[in-house]
Amino acid sequence: MILDPIAAYDQIGPVFARVAERRKPYLNGIDDLVISGIPAGSRSMLDVGSGDGRRARRIARARNIAELVLVEPSVAMQGGNAANVRTIRAEELHSIEGEFHVVTCLWNVLGHVLPSASRVEVLRQFARLASPQGRIFVDVHHRYNLRHYGAIPTAIRFLHDHLSWSETNGDVGVDWDVEGVRCTTRGHVFTHREFRSLARAAGLNIESQFVVDYATGERRRWRFDGHLFYVLRATARRSTQQTS
Repeated sequence: MILDPIAAYDQIGPVFARVAERRKPYLNGIDDLVISGIPAGSRSMLDVGSGDGRRARRIARARNIAELVLVEPSVAMQGGNAANVRTIRAEELHSIEGEFHVVTCLWNVLGHVLPSASRVEVLRQFARLASPQGRIFVDVHHRYNLRHYGAIPTAIRFLHDHLSWSETNGDVGVDWDVEGVRCTTRGHVFTHREFRSLARAAGLNIESQFVVDYATGERRRWRFDGHLFYVLRATARRSTQQTS
């Protein structure tokens, strides 16, 4: 049975630390990129899809960010770390008010938001919630990651996209089997062109981008060698005031 992503995370939550441990080099590599990209003087941070909050707290401590708000819809993923956690989906960010100097959405959390129109809306909420000088950090799974997925599957995906493009081409099944806990859910893996289009539709500019090896966490030169990490900013807000 294919579960809703939140139901799947509720099942896998008690053993999810084992999943994270397997990808620790990658997760640490992404966290280091976030830490280095946070502007000096940042005082507030919103993390969407925070799990137990360990990564977000590490990032906040590294930059002395005092105000940290976590969004995690799965109670099982929160574990015993429910302080400052909003138990809502990314699609419900419209219920949050305020401005944040840092907004993070890490480890392909955006890939569990379906369909494409919902992903645009989530990114639009990031733009709304980021302060004028704030930064938004997002990493997504790259469906042309030849190093991780292999040559033949990547070639098939590449040809399929170029011969018959659809916004659902990147929709995939996600299977977990960890310490006897098994479940299947839905997800999405991205292309750079696709993510760029989503960002533009949401009113975001890509300030910088990196390719990160999923096995080692090292930065790579070519997109075929890793997953995709982006630093984003909201486009300039237009003043509604009129001169007399």
